[in-house]
Amino acid sequence: MMTRGARRILTFWLPLAAILIFFVFPFAWMLMGSFKTQADFMSYPPKWLFRPTLMNYKAVFVGSQFPQFALNSLIIALGSTVLGLVLGIPAAYSIARYRQRRLGVALLTARMAPGIALLVPWFIFFSRLHMLDTYFAVMLTHMTVVLPLVIWVLVGFFEDVSPELEEAAQIDGCSRVTQFYRITLPIVSAGIMATAILGIIASWNNFLFSLVVTGDSTRTLPVAVFNYMQYDALNWGSLTAASTIITLPVLAMVFFIQKYIVRGMSFGALKG
Repeated sequence: MMTRGARRILTFWLPLAAILIFFVFPFAWMLMGSFKTQADFMSYPPKWLFRPTLMNYKAVFVGSQFPQFALNSLIIALGSTVLGLVLGIPAAYSIARYRQRRLGVALLTARMAPGIALLVPWFIFFSRLHMLDTYFAVMLTHMTVVLPLVIWVLVGFFEDVSPELEEAAQIDGCSRVTQFYRITLPIVSAGIMATAILGIIASWNNFLFSLVVTGDSTRTLPVAVFNYMQYDALNWGSLTAASTIITLPVLAMVFFIQKYIVRGMSFGALKG
């Protein structure tokens, strides 16, 4: 008969290990490939032991605009997330407190629409206004993804705030606006932090809108990595090095502020 420890290994640890391998192996392969030469990368069978080189990272940073593209991605991700929070926090509060389910469903429907359906209208709109290759235009397109995400995540947090707390603050003389800023927002601050992280990641990784709306001045990192893919050959070393540089800030950000994500998501799962 199988012992309790053996059952735990079969039902928990082995599936967990399989899931971790499934998600971690591609990143480990990318990180390892960023230190390989083109010959080592193309060798078959794959080389697990090789002499690492930093030439791929040197090629990315030296003689290219990659640092500028990284700055563009940071500005656009932060800007679109801030705009999404400014508009999304009041909208989420209104939907949660006044039960505006139809508005929520409309936002969800807009979020479910494929990005390519919005691509041509965005391009025509910004080209007519001569706003292509501007930070503000790219931020607005990224808000197509960020704003519905912000609203739908924050609705759950605002629903978990007890209305009695807000009513007590109003009885004590607080106006609706004062009560919102002094009582409600501090309570859901962890949720706002978690939502901001998710918004930054969504904007940082956005490729489709950035490919069409950006230009030489506002090109983002995903578009820059795409440029390493050529018709006749792939520069695998530079491609994996650039991909690693894009991925590491997101992983580092999530690692250092994961407590806000866990705290925020846990708060959103509680009632009362």
